[in-house]
Amino acid sequence: MCIALKYGVWNVSTPEMGAVNALVSAGYSPLTAMLLSARGLKGEQDAKCYLGCDCPMPDPFEMTDMDLAAGRVGLAMSRGEKIAVFGDYDVDGITATCLLSDFLRRHGADVVSYIPGRMEEGYGLNPMAIHQLSGEGVKLIITVDCGITAINEAQLCKQLGIDLVITDHHECKQTLPEAIAIVDPHRIDGGYPHKTLSGVGVAFKLAAALCGSQEEVLADYADMVCLGTVADVMPLQGENRVFVSRGLQSLRRTRRPGIAALMKESGCSPDNMSASSIGFMLAPRINAAGRMGKIELAIELFLTEDAERATYLAKALCELNKQRQSVESAIYNEAIAMLRNQPTPEAIVLSSETWHQGVVGIVASRIAEEYSCPTFLICMDGDHGKASSRSYGGFNLFGALSTLSGLLESYGGHELAAGFTISRGNIDAFREQVCALARDFYAEVDERTTLDVDCAISADLLTVAGIESLGVLEPCGNGCPKPVLMMERLHVERISMVGNGRHMRLRLRQGRHTLGAIYFSATPESASIQPGDLVDVAFLPQVNEFRGERSPQLNISDIRPSCAAPCTADSAGYRALRCGTITPAAAEALLPDRATLAMVWRYLAAAPGPLRESPMCLCRKIVRWSGLPLNLGQMQTCLDIFADVGLLRLQRQHKYIHISLSATGEKADLTQSRTMQLLLQAKEN
Repeated sequence: MCIALKYGVWNVSTPEMGAVNALVSAGYSPLTAMLLSARGLKGEQDAKCYLGCDCPMPDPFEMTDMDLAAGRVGLAMSRGEKIAVFGDYDVDGITATCLLSDFLRRHGADVVSYIPGRMEEGYGLNPMAIHQLSGEGVKLIITVDCGITAINEAQLCKQLGIDLVITDHHECKQTLPEAIAIVDPHRIDGGYPHKTLSGVGVAFKLAAALCGSQEEVLADYADMVCLGTVADVMPLQGENRVFVSRGLQSLRRTRRPGIAALMKESGCSPDNMSASSIGFMLAPRINAAGRMGKIELAIELFLTEDAERATYLAKALCELNKQRQSVESAIYNEAIAMLRNQPTPEAIVLSSETWHQGVVGIVASRIAEEYSCPTFLICMDGDHGKASSRSYGGFNLFGALSTLSGLLESYGGHELAAGFTISRGNIDAFREQVCALARDFYAEVDERTTLDVDCAISADLLTVAGIESLGVLEPCGNGCPKPVLMMERLHVERISMVGNGRHMRLRLRQGRHTLGAIYFSATPESASIQPGDLVDVAFLPQVNEFRGERSPQLNISDIRPSCAAPCTADSAGYRALRCGTITPAAAEALLPDRATLAMVWRYLAAAPGPLRESPMCLCRKIVRWSGLPLNLGQMQTCLDIFADVGLLRLQRQHKYIHISLSATGEKADLTQSRTMQLLLQAKEN
């Protein structure tokens, strides 16, 4: 059985003891100091900069074209011109639309809010919306969280006599739309220091430029900026950290009836409000409005002053989210059925006439995680399809779509998530070419599934006080993740199942220290562990409260067998061998000796049947079994040598390798292996 490592490689950082001592001297607990040092912080000043939630916010006018944008909006307000705030249908776009619309109305502007229907109009500025707004007398359109790719739409606005101000935070293409102003921190001709603002963050900057006081605008709208920033998974560093920290404070005592009602309806306690609460509880319910074609419910939820109406809207959003979950399940099952009984490609490209455009993005994310590859799901409508895509393992979606733009009608997004439209006739070519791009990319990657671990610790550091001291890292999220720690050589003393058999509770021991642990969605069979095993555990530290007693608990992220000998993920030499660029020194280091070949073969021969393993899982199992050192590159080389001479059949498929021994039982001359000969030749050159 494959050891069910979720992550093929654990990237474990090492604290620098000089920095740890400096941080302890500055008042941080030993555990916090180790973690901060492992993240590269060298002393008190570094820590304050990294953790601080009160750093100065740059002047909005440092952003390219902000003066032009604020000037044109101010002119429209003074003239009494009708303004449309045009947004997107996710949480970031909804909060950006509501923030700017409400701000302008409060300051006397004639404003309409417009968010396109996801199914009817799709993403971004579009001709249907522009003509409608023109007919309503709109003289100025301000986009939020969209517009940076609206080149044709900008021309239409110009033809109809509508001025256009674009505010966006997505990647810019080489050609920008022709607009009065384009405010985007990603502009290559811009010098704004914080490139990772959300769409609502950029909208906030425009409001602040108009107001003249960032503090005044933040006091009114920190909750909205926080929601959009967290929901769009922006890095919680610098200015974003200020937004989220202030926003969480605002949410805990919110004055908006709609947000209060949604928090109550979703079971989200104001006292325990965190970035995780937003990401897992509030954001999905707000997003459900756009996904299910009821965007007006979310807009009204943010803007209503009626508590009774707010309760109705919150209940409606929660019900929409349940419907979304049902639709998501149906799409997922259909997509998985398409993949069944066939080799999984390097990138998954699937299409259907029946899929719901608002939900496929979530399914794409789920499939990308399960199959460890970028996933593109296309909703077909006649001869054209609209796709949502999600990345995996660092594959740059925006870069890939830019490379393949000749096959697309339009596209946009960023590295991790993107969308595009495509004609039916180009789907096969797109599938072939994006798979080739993914194949080339992953050929340079050791392991697609990696877990970043802050540092390894001993059990004596994991105290209730130590865990509570880690609270200085909040708010945690992208860019400042929750602490992930590791302990090595823990004895599994007891395993019990909880949650109707869905989760494991473990008792672990290291020396004289006994620790409780919980491993969600795992069983002894899936994790391939049993009492008496010696394991390494990667975990999120938490405090468990039970019957008035508080104790440290490990919320397990991953578990692996402890190895008595070195077992590293080094495979640079192996990659160089496969690419034909290996040096003599690397070839000599990679060339397995007779003892290493015998060790790997004996393990494979003793296995009860065909193996399906992640490479690093298999390497650790061999080291645990033999007690001898082995690295990932050496093991992969041994497998290739055995496959070359027909001793086994080897198939690589994403994060797994499939191994089945040949039935002949004949001996083979390993020196005839092509891999062996390449190494010998490279060694002599």
